[in-house]
Amino acid sequence: MAETIVNRRIVMASRPSGMPKPDNFRLEEVEEPREPQGGVRLKTLFFSLDPYMRGRMDEGPSYAEALNPGDVMEGGSVSEVVASAHPGFRPGDIVLGYSGWQTHSVSNGKGLRKLDPALAPVSTALGVLGMPGMTAYVGLHNIGHPKPGETLVVAAASGAVGSAVGQIGKIKGCRVVGMAGGPEKTRYIREELGFDVGLDHRAGDFAERLKAACPNGIDVYFENVGGRVWDLVFPLLNDFARVPVCGLISQYNGFPPRRLDVPAVPELMEDVLVKRLRIQGFIVSDFAVQQNEFLGEMSQWVKEGRVKYREDIVEGLERAAPAFIGLLEGRNFGKLLVRP
Repeated sequence: MAETIVNRRIVMASRPSGMPKPDNFRLEEVEEPREPQGGVRLKTLFFSLDPYMRGRMDEGPSYAEALNPGDVMEGGSVSEVVASAHPGFRPGDIVLGYSGWQTHSVSNGKGLRKLDPALAPVSTALGVLGMPGMTAYVGLHNIGHPKPGETLVVAAASGAVGSAVGQIGKIKGCRVVGMAGGPEKTRYIREELGFDVGLDHRAGDFAERLKAACPNGIDVYFENVGGRVWDLVFPLLNDFARVPVCGLISQYNGFPPRRLDVPAVPELMEDVLVKRLRIQGFIVSDFAVQQNEFLGEMSQWVKEGRVKYREDIVEGLERAAPAFIGLLEGRNFGKLLVRP
């Protein structure tokens, strides 16, 4: 009989209504075979927490299949190969995969990518050199088309995606205005990341400050938030402005009450027509063919210190659900990871 090990995992216990609660998640311990058949056994070193995971918890049509109650919470992971019957991997290899919220997993090898710990900390494969960094890179390049001298405005600018967007914008010669929650985060994007302006979207005079920060309007707006932030940005968009829509975190737990002074869809569409706006949603996998281009350019920028990053690492599998809820409330600071 094959030896067994105990895998600790977090599953979705029930679908949330509005903001997820602790009882929507359940910690389980299960025995699994130690030796995979023709594949690899993985021990998780880090797994990622990202806003898109909230959408997977809902039932209904989307760009990816929804989770069902009892499913392991999904997400990107960096793991060590601890046993292998696969010719492409050997024990000790560090790989990027999609194991989700658990301490161990098995894989047939499909979709795994080896990482070189000598090139960069392996955790960056889930952040600035992973899905969030590539989301920033392809969204800004392919939809934003930033040009020197233009004004780029970035929502959630201290987060994993937004911080990369703003720094790439600076490399491309843009004037960058970032929005974040609280004075510590706005100071970080100005003083550490080099944004031209950092605005606290929680401030009472945020609307006035945003308008003052964009005296010549907005040419590119990288949307991560939606809601009130979008309401205030939209009137400032210039003719031919580009809006890559990456996320709408303010709406993931239900739509906020509609403000009466915000244009309804017919009026909004009229502005889209008259200003010739380009508003395009995207998923990072739409641009998978650009992965090598992204890794080559972004890794060089990180090595040169032109792109900086910050990680928020949570210790312990049991703290994953509270940390995820905190992410949806904006309590994390930097790329949120769990070391189980």
